[in-house]
Amino acid sequence: MNASAELIRLPARDEETGLVHVIIDTPKGSRNKYKYDEKLGLFQLRKVLPLGASFPYDFGFIPSTRGEDGDPIDVLVLMDEPTFCGCLVSVRLIGVIEAEQTEKGETVRNDRLLGVIETSVNPAEVHSIDELSKSRLDEIEHFFVSYNEAEGRTFKPTGRAGPRAADRLVEKSMRQFEDAKDS
Repeated sequence: MNASAELIRLPARDEETGLVHVIIDTPKGSRNKYKYDEKLGLFQLRKVLPLGASFPYDFGFIPSTRGEDGDPIDVLVLMDEPTFCGCLVSVRLIGVIEAEQTEKGETVRNDRLLGVIETSVNPAEVHSIDELSKSRLDEIEHFFVSYNEAEGRTFKPTGRAGPRAADRLVEKSMRQFEDAKDS
């Protein structure tokens, strides 16, 4: 297996710190939405958002995970400056926006994890979704609702939960990845 195909199989968590690994596929402020193609081992331009729309924060995925939609689980990384497509970052999960996504009459759970960068010289300043303002969370939800609407899908937020729920979701999605790999 080549090195680029290994990207999706990186461990979901850093063994020493317990933080999750997130591979950024779309940087903050970008109108371009990229997606990692597992078969090709490359990032591909998936779409360009309409004028005036851009990603509010870096958006990426946790390797070695599978959500109900069959893709690695998504993380919105709340930070001031964008990174770049393909950047691996260590993230402390602060919560999850629980949601259902409907496309072509089929509804699946498609939660959005929220996290913050944490390094030895950049300790996390936020530790729970409860520390974020209601208006900031509403804006994040609105972005995902409108983004999916432009794609012909319905994204319906159903709840918000803290870091423990986010960690449970990661553990579940790691098991689903292993199950899919074994079958």
